[in-house]
Amino acid sequence: MTAFDLDAYLARIGWQGSIEPTLETLTSVTRAHITSIPFENVDVLLGRGIRIDLDSIVQKIVAGGRGGYCFEHGTLFQAALERVGFTPTAHAARVVVIVPRDRSPRTHMFLTVEIEGERFVLDPGFGGHTALVPVPLREGAEARDGSDRHRLVRRGDEWMLEAEIDGKMTPLWIATLEPHLPVDFQLANYWVSTAPASPFVNRLMLRALTPGGRTSVMNRDVTVVSGGKTEKYQLADRKALRALLDEHFGFDLPDVETVKIPMIPEWS
Repeated sequence: MTAFDLDAYLARIGWQGSIEPTLETLTSVTRAHITSIPFENVDVLLGRGIRIDLDSIVQKIVAGGRGGYCFEHGTLFQAALERVGFTPTAHAARVVVIVPRDRSPRTHMFLTVEIEGERFVLDPGFGGHTALVPVPLREGAEARDGSDRHRLVRRGDEWMLEAEIDGKMTPLWIATLEPHLPVDFQLANYWVSTAPASPFVNRLMLRALTPGGRTSVMNRDVTVVSGGKTEKYQLADRKALRALLDEHFGFDLPDVETVKIPMIPEWS
């Protein structure tokens, strides 16, 4: 592995502030990462696979200006925090937004950091409804950022992250907080990026935050929130998808005009 270039990473997220390992820095850098690096699974649908060693992630996201999904975001953010002086721990969670706990494998990566006598959850790669700021790891303690609201609640020996969606607190994921190693995520990443049952193999899922709001894509359905207004429409074709990526996600990818998406029959 080559040396991690912190300056290049900070330039990628547009960060020019302090890098002292304080809670203020942790909060600001978390927001900068999530607002600068989009969530996307395009390479899975292009059949390229996803490599989650740090060098590959840096080449794709930092040098290439791309986005990624949880294993890529989490691994990159963990390396950056370590260079700043934090001691992040990686964990795996079961996503329960749609699928119940007993049918959801541990295929989501997030981090925790202890700072100033308190432990916080950081979740840079969840995609939609992710927390833009650290969430205190205390029963019912809330993290608020504008209209966003998140909290962690106990469920037996596990912790559940909830977000306010359509006016009610909704479970996002549940985890034991057992530390996980890179090899654990290699196994999970292989399933997520190759298994026929994986949502990432069957669906196009994109999300980018913009100065005026956010842009989200699920297959052909696009939602653009900007200046307090919401626009919804459907992508006409792959060329429209390529143009959307260039305009809202910050990268032009010619190969996307050949992408295959099983959930869109005419694109499969």
